[in-house]
Amino acid sequence: MIKIFNTYSRSLEVFEPHIPGHVTMYVCGPTVYDVAHLGHARTYVAFDAVIRFLEFMGYRVKYARNVTDVGHLRETGEDRMIVGAERLRKHPMEVADKYMMEFFRDMDALGIRRPDIQPRASMHIPEIIEAVEKLVDKGYGYVIDGSVYFDISKFPDYGKLSNIKPEELLMHRIDPDPRKKHPADFALWKESPPSYPFSWKTPWGRGFPGWHIECSIMSMKYLGEQIDIHGGGQELIFPHHENEIAQSEALTGKKPFVKYWMHTGELTVGGRGMHKSYGNFITIQDALKTYPSDVLRLFILSAHYRTPLDYSEKSMEQAAENFDKITNFYENLSLIAEEDRAKPRDPSLDELGDVFKQSFIEAMSEDFNTPNALAIVYDFMKKVNTRLDDIGHEQAAHLRQLFLETCRALGLLQKIERRSSAAEVMEFVKTLVEVRRELRKRGMYDLADRIRNMLAERGIVVEDTKEGERIRIVR
Repeated sequence: MIKIFNTYSRSLEVFEPHIPGHVTMYVCGPTVYDVAHLGHARTYVAFDAVIRFLEFMGYRVKYARNVTDVGHLRETGEDRMIVGAERLRKHPMEVADKYMMEFFRDMDALGIRRPDIQPRASMHIPEIIEAVEKLVDKGYGYVIDGSVYFDISKFPDYGKLSNIKPEELLMHRIDPDPRKKHPADFALWKESPPSYPFSWKTPWGRGFPGWHIECSIMSMKYLGEQIDIHGGGQELIFPHHENEIAQSEALTGKKPFVKYWMHTGELTVGGRGMHKSYGNFITIQDALKTYPSDVLRLFILSAHYRTPLDYSEKSMEQAAENFDKITNFYENLSLIAEEDRAKPRDPSLDELGDVFKQSFIEAMSEDFNTPNALAIVYDFMKKVNTRLDDIGHEQAAHLRQLFLETCRALGLLQKIERRSSAAEVMEFVKTLVEVRRELRKRGMYDLADRIRNMLAERGIVVEDTKEGERIRIVR
């Protein structure tokens, strides 16, 4: 039984999708006016682990993640896409294409599962205009010259997601039109000035969509009027997701628009949020020049998705060390599995594997608790490592497959099979060990020791035992 912390109810709830065995999931994607940084990676890796675990548990997940290329305004009222265009001296749509493709490459490099659908806001203008017209006709929207605003007084549940009361909303935010009925009324459609690069013809004049209506329309078009999971960073709870609920439920008359709201905690640097405006951000591309994608993923999953996560070199070094342990464990099992080591199957090891899998599932089923799940992975490795000498090749192959499937439920070890196979490594090492054995028989201990030392420098330890040489990968 999977439980999810629902931001809307502020409590753990048993996960029951609208259609048993099927999950519809929408995660707010990037505004593609600049390169993506590790703050973005934190959100998308976290939700990637959610999706992978749901699929591990047998669910079929239909996943949509949008691309915002129009309408996302700064607090100052500037469209982020136009800010990016002015910086690069290009048309906003050129900027959108450039950074959208870079974002896709970043996600692939991080090993993040590609969404089933990746809709662009600018390609859904007719549907957005139609939805705004309906909201006006139903009395939820009102027109001021060429702009259309949502009247929050017509939606009694406004503020329940963010726990903010409408009477507390005294700021006009980024829609400072004094003619609005309430300061918190938000834009469904904005009138555009002459020669504005984003401008579409509507019944109210030329303009462009509000940011919030874009996600409502795209999610409903591809996933339905009521979806199971909607995710994003905690900074999107208000106003973005609050406004999505209001306009979506007003438009369709169906509640709830989203059954489970999930939000990721902030990635910080020295306790301060990672943001472009602060200048303390690290791009995904730069981070991948220093650390493999699995190390970045392990760092992100070391904290629960709802909690803040602080970036530091020390925490990255710890993640790198932990990932070395994971790969060493996998490769040591592979060495045993691919050598001719016939030993009786140990029922207690099979039981250890069963307990490991069940404990992992229980940890992840409690609101996708990745740090607890990783602790279970490390404990399993520790216990099996003490018994490697007792494992035959068949049982090693079984434990290796169990370990690989479990790690991949977190998105780890996706590229492990691209390395040289354990059989190839073992064949080469065996040849060197045989040469070393012959040198020792001839009393050429200096040369024999050189071979052992050279292997040790490469993370391959050769230990002399009564039964012969034992080989371990420690890296």
